Amino acid sequence: MNKTKVALIILSNGFFLTVFCGCDSSTHQTPEVPQQKLRQIENFKPQQNTVEVTEEKISPPTPTEEMELTLESCRATALKHNLDLKAQLIKPTIQAEQLNQERARFEWIFNAGMSKSIGDSELLYSTSGSQSENRSTNLGVQMPLQTGGEINFNLVDNHVETDRSDSALSESYSDALTFSISQPLLKGAGKNNYNSYMIRLAQYDSHIVDAQTKLQVISVLAAVERTYWRLYAARRQLQLRKEEYELANAQLDRAKHFVEVGELPKIEILRAEAGLAQTLQAIITTENLVRQKQRELKQALNMPGLDIDSQTKIITMTPPDPVDYDFDTEGLIAAATENRMDMLELELQLAQNTTRLDYLKNQTLPALSVDYMYRINGLGIKRRDSFDGIWDKNYEDHRFGINLQIPLGNKAAKSALLQAKYRRMQTLTTKQGKITMIELEVLAASDRAKAAWQQILASRQSAILQGQVYEAEIRQFKTGLRTSTDVLEAQATLANAQSIEIAALVEYQEALVDMAEATGTVLGAAKIQWQPETKLPFQTN
Repeated sequence: MNKTKVALIILSNGFFLTVFCGCDSSTHQTPEVPQQKLRQIENFKPQQNTVEVTEEKISPPTPTEEMELTLESCRATALKHNLDLKAQLIKPTIQAEQLNQERARFEWIFNAGMSKSIGDSELLYSTSGSQSENRSTNLGVQMPLQTGGEINFNLVDNHVETDRSDSALSESYSDALTFSISQPLLKGAGKNNYNSYMIRLAQYDSHIVDAQTKLQVISVLAAVERTYWRLYAARRQLQLRKEEYELANAQLDRAKHFVEVGELPKIEILRAEAGLAQTLQAIITTENLVRQKQRELKQALNMPGLDIDSQTKIITMTPPDPVDYDFDTEGLIAAATENRMDMLELELQLAQNTTRLDYLKNQTLPALSVDYMYRINGLGIKRRDSFDGIWDKNYEDHRFGINLQIPLGNKAAKSALLQAKYRRMQTLTTKQGKITMIELEVLAASDRAKAAWQQILASRQSAILQGQVYEAEIRQFKTGLRTSTDVLEAQATLANAQSIEIAALVEYQEALVDMAEATGTVLGAAKIQWQPETKLPFQTN
């Protein structure tokens, strides 16, 4: 086989390696986590419900009006405007760009360089010296391989001018076309080389950020729902206090009437007025609580035109709908372990640990690499003559090389590998602790819901009975058998029973929110699909 055929075989093999190994990083993809699992949040289903809910259109309120909000509209608004969530939604985009940055490790690199040197030299047996000028131009392409190696193509052009008397040519051109390939065989070879290792880590990091973002979406929606129900409770308490005030005022009118007709002493008026003043104090305290809960909901929604310091009153339009659910705690625990994004994050961390272990095991191997270079040379008085020499392949060089490096002791690589093993052990222990914590959260939410349901039933019955006692006290007061103090105490007891019922209703709703969050879902009939923020609010250079 002549030199021309050898050169053609080498160049064709170099082209094959370039095309199939040089720039495509798809063979190093990590196992993909389905987008549906990372970016879609299932709704919590104590009972099956397939009703689709569309986002409600909400117009920004004027600073002095009341604004009616349903729970569904609050969810939609928080998803669109909540500041914590908007900040978190940028993170997947940042991580995606970091992944693109790592994938760029396999991009081809174009090299170009020029140099010029002028020198004087002394000639032997001559009283005069000589001058020479050398201009060199280099063009090349560097192609990293997924196998850990590297291919290089280079074209070098040299132009030399000299006035040396012993030189055969006063001006000459020398050119060379070079193909070289270097490939590690042990350390840094194959999928465990540094470039592909960093890409796989970045892919896992991208999935982890998606899981964290989904977890943040669930957390924000759960916080919005809790704030909504607490505002609902505060408004109901305020309504209850106002009703209590009206009842106390009615008792004052009754006391005045019976005092005027001479059936009761004047002290009954003082007793009724004292009770009326106490109910007024309760109204003032509850109004302040309503304002506080309104501000918390406004902050969570971050809705345009509904600033925290705005005077707009939020009216909660979604009432509690308590339903007695018989929770399958074992099934909920299994679903929580499957759905929770913090569990998925730990699984991804374990996958990262495995990838890191494989890489660090590879790094404990000796560094063994092979090199090959094929070079075609050309020389002539003119540049065209030099390039013709390259084309004709009259002067060819072949160089083979092998390099071996063995660390004596290799303590650094072994220590890094041991650290990775311990970190994986730590992650496995954290995973077991997380499973236990999830079980506790689901059981606690289930117990809370059951206790709140029983509290609803008990407080509702208590409120009914206290209402009957209050009516009986009024009848006794009219006959002179009871005082205004007795009536007001019965009224306060009735209001307290009604207040406990409101608290129990809200407690039950919050327990359902806790249950949904503990299982990695959200309440409501519709699933939630989130997307990362990709639009910049300003232009960048």
